[in-house]
Amino acid sequence: MSDFATRRTTMVDTQIRPSDVTKFPIIDAMLTVRREAFVPPEKSEAAYVDDIIQLGDGRFVLDPRTFARMLDAVDVQPTDVVLDLGCGLGYSSAVLGHLAESVIAIEEDARLAKDAEQALVEEGVMNVAVFEGAIAEGAVKHGPYDVIMLQGAVQHIPDTLVDQLADGGRIAAIWDQSGQGQVKIGYKLDGAITWRFAVNAGAPLLPGLQNHNAFTL
Repeated sequence: MSDFATRRTTMVDTQIRPSDVTKFPIIDAMLTVRREAFVPPEKSEAAYVDDIIQLGDGRFVLDPRTFARMLDAVDVQPTDVVLDLGCGLGYSSAVLGHLAESVIAIEEDARLAKDAEQALVEEGVMNVAVFEGAIAEGAVKHGPYDVIMLQGAVQHIPDTLVDQLADGGRIAAIWDQSGQGQVKIGYKLDGAITWRFAVNAGAPLLPGLQNHNAFTL
């Protein structure tokens, strides 16, 4: 039987801390959440590799380093309500559940959404609710949100998502621009978003958020 606890510690010590992610709540959450419980069983041995894990049908889990950097930059607070878009099998939502008051998780793939809900229950994460739905549409009826996290790359963000962010809230996204990826944090004030660069990072594009005439930088 694999010693996943040791691998989890190694992940934090060799991937997360060296990336200048040192906030205790993030480190604690990533040491606590069993990443192997949120990947397909046949990929559990690869749960802690420094790479994106494919879930099938174009869905994936971000690599731990990029995800941790996004968490660090968006600075989730214990009183925040978070919208987690593209949750896959629920790993990101489980970590966010340790940091925030509550999490609404959206996944387009019906199979993944069902399995994510089951995994979160089995792992005792009780402040996350998973819904099947289009990532680009969010979850209007449960908003507004203090934080929105997009678990993959985008080339545009529709107004429908921006409108779900509370004034004073933050949105974390990996912007894909000419093949180059950059994590940027958007800060909403008086209805307008101001974007600030956080770190270079790449990821596959999320469905429905490719380029067309919509909200752009």
